[in-house]
Amino acid sequence: MKLMRVGPAGAERPVLHADGRHYDLSPLTTDIDAAFLASDGPARVRAARDLPEVDVTGLRVGPPVARPGAVLCVGQNYAAHAAESGAAPPETPIIFYKAPNTVVGPYDDVLVPRGATATDWEVELAVVIGRRARYLESPAQSLAHVAGYLVSNDVSERDFQLRDSGGQWSKGKSCETFQPLGPWLVTPDEIADVQDLGLRSWVNGEPRQDSRTSDMVFDVAYLIWHLSQYTVLDPGDVINTGTPEGVALSGRFPYLRPGDVVEVEVDGLGRQRVTMAAA
Repeated sequence: MKLMRVGPAGAERPVLHADGRHYDLSPLTTDIDAAFLASDGPARVRAARDLPEVDVTGLRVGPPVARPGAVLCVGQNYAAHAAESGAAPPETPIIFYKAPNTVVGPYDDVLVPRGATATDWEVELAVVIGRRARYLESPAQSLAHVAGYLVSNDVSERDFQLRDSGGQWSKGKSCETFQPLGPWLVTPDEIADVQDLGLRSWVNGEPRQDSRTSDMVFDVAYLIWHLSQYTVLDPGDVINTGTPEGVALSGRFPYLRPGDVVEVEVDGLGRQRVTMAAA
């Protein structure tokens, strides 16, 4: 099942995308948000009958989850990306936060910050929490707390992140529009193996990243369990699970500039296409 939100920023409405058609979810919920996920909303959608079909032609596609309470990110979770960053694979997950107000839709413009010289792309598999996860006993419990998966671009400004960081990464991660999500929230039943999905990115049509989630240092189930030992994961929270090699930080590619077009995709979760613009 693919859930999405369409309409102007701040006024999106919930939609089900199925078999090439779109169905209005307004009879069931006002939005795809924490309350919807916490009340087993996807199951209610699955059980619904006679939902009205809706034409979304020409409508903006928003992020598929509204107002996440937290956007948690995992750093250097692919060994080859750690290497191109000049680091060894971490022995324990590296965790940082992005401001939730960075979230935008999968085709919205992404703004290059004022004074930025090193804006970078990062295709990632993102996880959306559906049930509160607190002190889980083992990774085996983790996936039961997942509402779904989506495509993420963890946009980063490397000078802000590393040179001006003050020791933390969030300055380079929390610039406005730095978190495109979507186009869909895909429920777990549509993903045969979350640890065997291809991730790819392009800049101006040229390939950049091409890897698989099987190359993660810490898998999705472990990450959720690990995080639950340190913080409470609530419905609607988003976890970025890390990016593979092939980013500009490697020195092999130029950083992004206004006018550049960035595309990212994950198998079964759809594809984003954003244009960089000056802030």
